[in-house]
Amino acid sequence: MSDPISDMLSRIRNAQMVKQKTTNLPYSKMKLDIAEILVREGFLIAVNKLGRKIDRTLELVIKYEEDGSPKISEIKRISKPSQRVYMPYKELHPLQGGLGRMILSTPLGLLTDREAKKKKVGGEILMEIW
Repeated sequence: MSDPISDMLSRIRNAQMVKQKTTNLPYSKMKLDIAEILVREGFLIAVNKLGRKIDRTLELVIKYEEDGSPKISEIKRISKPSQRVYMPYKELHPLQGGLGRMILSTPLGLLTDREAKKKKVGGEILMEIW
């Protein structure tokens, strides 16, 4: 697999389309950090580490609205292995009128666009979510 983050986003999208409560994916530190940001920002309910050593996986608990629609309307990969996209903090703008988030890989670790702007640090835009 050449892009594990795109795989993660596809698994979330697919789970929402069939109204699954959870989805499992192979463990990596980067995916865990992204999932924790999504939980903190209110797009997922929880993330759980399952298994040990080589059999380790992540279980993502999907969040739905009261009417049954998924909390995540759109989730999009921006920076890809074939084309990296970087942005300085001064050019970061609110997404979807402030309702969406960008997740950036910065020298301070993974941050949302709001956190990066507050800390005055730019980086590689991994994904957009709203």
